[in-house]
Amino acid sequence: MLTYILIAFGLAMDAFAVSITSGAIIKNVKPVDALKIALFFGMFQMGMPLIGWFVGSYLDRFISSFDHWVAFGLLSLIGIKMIHEATKKESEKKEINPLNLYVLLLLSVATSIDALAVGLSFAFLRVPIITPIMIIGIITFSLSFIGVFIGNKAGHFFENKIEILGGIILIAIGLKILIQHLI
Repeated sequence: MLTYILIAFGLAMDAFAVSITSGAIIKNVKPVDALKIALFFGMFQMGMPLIGWFVGSYLDRFISSFDHWVAFGLLSLIGIKMIHEATKKESEKKEINPLNLYVLLLLSVATSIDALAVGLSFAFLRVPIITPIMIIGIITFSLSFIGVFIGNKAGHFFENKIEILGGIILIAIGLKILIQHLI
C-alpha cells in the first residue's frame, strides 16, 4: 500500500506542477476552474495506468524473464525526464491557457504518459490494478485541485522543486523493484 501511495505521489508531481503553473496563469481562480483541471488530471492519471496494465498483461508472457529490468528502466527514464523538464530555463517554457479544452486535454495526456508506463510495470509485476489506479486518481485529483490555488497565491516558487522530487521518487521505486527481483 505504501508503495502505491509513493508511486501515486511521484506520478502526481507532473500534474501538481502543471496545476501550480495553471493557477499562476489564471487571473481570478474559481473553485470550478480548479475542479475542472483536477478532474482532467485525476481521470487521465487513472486511465493511463489501466491502459498500460492491459497492454502489459498481454505482453507479459513474452518478457516475464526481464520484466523487472523493464519496470526499472521505465520508471528511471520517467524520473530522469521529470528532473530534466524541471531544470529547463523559463524561456524554454511556453505560457498557455489551461482552461481551454484542447490545451487541458493535451496537458492531461502529457502529464499522464508516465502513468501509462507505470501501468505496464504493474502488469509485468502482476500487480492487481484497481487499488493502485484509485489511489493514483485520488492523489492526483487532490494535489491538482490544491495546486491551482497554491499557484494562484504563490506563483512558480514550488513548481520545479516538486517535479524534481517526483522524479527522484519514481527512480527510487524503480530501483526498489529491481533490487527486490535480483535478490
